[in-house]
Amino acid sequence: MQHLVERTDAAVPITPLTADGLARWLETQDEALAGWVRATGFTAKPGAHALIPDASGGLARVLAGVQRLDDPWALAGLPTALPQGTYRLDTDLEATSAELLALGWALGSYAFTRYVARQREPAALVWPARADRAAVTRAAEATALVRDLINTPANDMGPAALADAVRREGKRHGARVEVIEGDKLLRRNYPAIHAVGRAAAHAPRLADLRWNAGGGPQVTLVGKGVCFDTGGLDLKPANNMKLMKKDMGGAAHALALARMIMDAGLPVSLRLLVPCVENSVSADAFRPQDVLQTRKGLTVEVGNTDAEGRLVLADALAEAAADSPELVLDFATLTGAARAALGPDVPALFSNDDALARRIQYAGERVHDRVWQMPLVEDYRSWLKSEVADLVNVPDSGFAGAITAALFLQRFVPEGTAWAHLDQMAWNTSPGPGRPKGGEAMGLRAAYTALTDWLASRSA
Repeated sequence: MQHLVERTDAAVPITPLTADGLARWLETQDEALAGWVRATGFTAKPGAHALIPDASGGLARVLAGVQRLDDPWALAGLPTALPQGTYRLDTDLEATSAELLALGWALGSYAFTRYVARQREPAALVWPARADRAAVTRAAEATALVRDLINTPANDMGPAALADAVRREGKRHGARVEVIEGDKLLRRNYPAIHAVGRAAAHAPRLADLRWNAGGGPQVTLVGKGVCFDTGGLDLKPANNMKLMKKDMGGAAHALALARMIMDAGLPVSLRLLVPCVENSVSADAFRPQDVLQTRKGLTVEVGNTDAEGRLVLADALAEAAADSPELVLDFATLTGAARAALGPDVPALFSNDDALARRIQYAGERVHDRVWQMPLVEDYRSWLKSEVADLVNVPDSGFAGAITAALFLQRFVPEGTAWAHLDQMAWNTSPGPGRPKGGEAMGLRAAYTALTDWLASRSA
């Protein structure tokens, strides 16, 4: 990665300091330097930095305020805040801190440049000693993939383009990719995917990637790929529709996780299923109270056409059963209710396996990629009953929207299979260090870490 480089003698040292550490550091410096630092007003507040000049007016050192060193965002604002050049950390770091700080630097160097060039290149950092370079690169590139896919507007990231993104990753890793398009979805028995996407100018499709690292447990990933969501005939208001280019964020996460798995060569048989559609309005749009067929054979009454994501996921989750997977993970920008419950930054986690849920949640805590488990409340299943079909896609009550959506999906999960569902915002509503406004990976590193932990536990 171009913003993490090999060691060079010309690199300017960065000294990370807490408030207490700053006081101790100043005691070891000559009075002129200590006076300069005090004059700048630098107090080692987290996120702040101070530039220390040398005798000739050049840059001798950077002081960076931090709260802790095992936080990936501690220095993530520096790549764009510091003058261009090469820097190095002059503190001895444990492996975990070295990896997290390097990752934060990489993520803080990201910019979406498809349509406009960045104003300046970010500063570069010498790889910290003990950092696992492969792991940092893998996580940073996967996060950039998520951000790029989500940030690309629907005119350039429609169903065909999203399926092509799956093809590219498959080709890169020697995976087999099949794309089922248009009316072939009906012939191949994916009626719900077809129903949701048939109104759009760009035909719906299902991208199906298979990769095998010499055996291992079957792991299937599913991602909601609604490339733009108008709400259908239950049209969204303009303010709610404005961010709907991000409604394929689940697909972006599933594809990025597949990339990480293949790049690391994890010992699994991997399958990725991405239904790629637009939920549009036309004479052929599906309607409220339509009864749709699904791949599993269950019929679904449409309570609201703006609850389309769970419909396309239903067919994909039903297809996952074909391989008798040991683990199914799905990702989706599914409900506003999850955002109301947990805010925009914490994905809601649902699972039929408490051990799996705990593994994902604990992994997220370790790698600073937080998720939070929410319950699959059995009593709420009755809310999905329909008078004319097996179930309704959204209940009339309006209560517990994230839970009822997860309960709906669970009806299509292969029987006896460990399954987890992440309901994500996939978007930074405001900028922060290392996290620019726009598309964002949420729960991606948690899921990958949990998967590697799960594989390790199986071989122990």
